[in-house]
Amino acid sequence: MANTAQARKRARQAEATRQRNASLKSSLRTAIKKVRKAIGAGDKAAATKELQAQQSVIDRIADKKVVHKNTASRSKARLAQAIKALP
Repeated sequence: MANTAQARKRARQAEATRQRNASLKSSLRTAIKKVRKAIGAGDKAAATKELQAQQSVIDRIADKKVVHKNTASRSKARLAQAIKALP
């Protein structure tokens, strides 16, 4: 348990940050799932449109350093590759 006022404040701040990051990570996973669902439907045009809409969400979360920029880039690349493989 935190003993000083400064340590108590840091504990409060750390918890607030943890909750914010958890929420952002959840929205990242949701964005990826939306694109995966569009890919699963087999409609290339709809999947492309969905990826374009979700790319900004993925980039925004990477800019806030919730996930590493390379992780975000890899996710986008794999989604684009899956869309490109659609017939």
